[in-house]
Amino acid sequence: MSSGTSQDQVLTASAQTTYVGHTHGTAHQVTNFLAMVLPFAAFLGAGVMLWGSLFTWVDLAGLVVAYAATCIGITVGFHRLLTHRSFQTYPAVRYILAVLGTLAIEGSALKWVADHRKHHNFTDEDGDPHSPHGSGPGVLGALKGLWHAHVGWLFNTVGQAERQRYVPDLLKDRGLRLLDAAEIPLIGLSLVLSFLLGLLVKGTLTGALLTLVWVGLVRVFLLHHATFSINSICHFFGRRRFPTDDHSTNVGWLSVLTFGESWHNNHHAFPTSAFHGLRRRELDLGGLFIGFLERVGLAWQVVRVSPERQSEKAAAGAA
Repeated sequence: MSSGTSQDQVLTASAQTTYVGHTHGTAHQVTNFLAMVLPFAAFLGAGVMLWGSLFTWVDLAGLVVAYAATCIGITVGFHRLLTHRSFQTYPAVRYILAVLGTLAIEGSALKWVADHRKHHNFTDEDGDPHSPHGSGPGVLGALKGLWHAHVGWLFNTVGQAERQRYVPDLLKDRGLRLLDAAEIPLIGLSLVLSFLLGLLVKGTLTGALLTLVWVGLVRVFLLHHATFSINSICHFFGRRRFPTDDHSTNVGWLSVLTFGESWHNNHHAFPTSAFHGLRRRELDLGGLFIGFLERVGLAWQVVRVSPERQSEKAAAGAA
């Protein structure tokens, strides 16, 4: 059973400060909660009102399947496999996961991985591409920080991580370089497939366009805000089980939408673990998918963190 200790040290070696506490005022918590829950509640309400006229079972099924596939592409492919090398697999599986991640429209594999490795090197410090901290005191500072971590960084710091420094291993993979170059066509494919699904099942141009909206655009909207919440919510609001040199937190209610990514304090404590949910009650759909790949022979050298190592890490924070 591999612990991945050496990779943990490499990916966190640049952390310069020691975490000395994680408390936030009530105003910060309320702001965070309202900013995420109210828009989502409004979206659900709109879906109910549009049911049967502009939203059907075909669209719902396509939305769920496309969301799950592209979320797996991000959390299992881009994050746990390519960024942290938490398991090994065949090239074909690696490329399929990289394609699914690209269809999520969050950038190419090389760009995404470079940014994320830089995030781990400078977590919640100067140099972190998307930390919600350091934007000033009070409610205004909290809002500015949350905005930057959630979407603001996409307009200024995204894609600036040096590839030769952060992804030299991936640059050696010709297949990943080709997929990187094909990012725009793959984005187009992500939307075209949604349109064709509607055209095939509904048989009308209007039906195809509505399926494009729900399976293509709405799916991207939901997945973006779920994964972006890891940068904002999971570095600002939640619980901490392990001591880390950052503000990472675990947020259980986000675990379903993020396929386990929201057990984020667990992840920063053990970056190369293939499983972010480390307890039975910590639902981790991404980890379950990796476990499935392992059982059918499509994944090996799967990094696990022993209960003893978890206890030692947690005890170090309580001392």
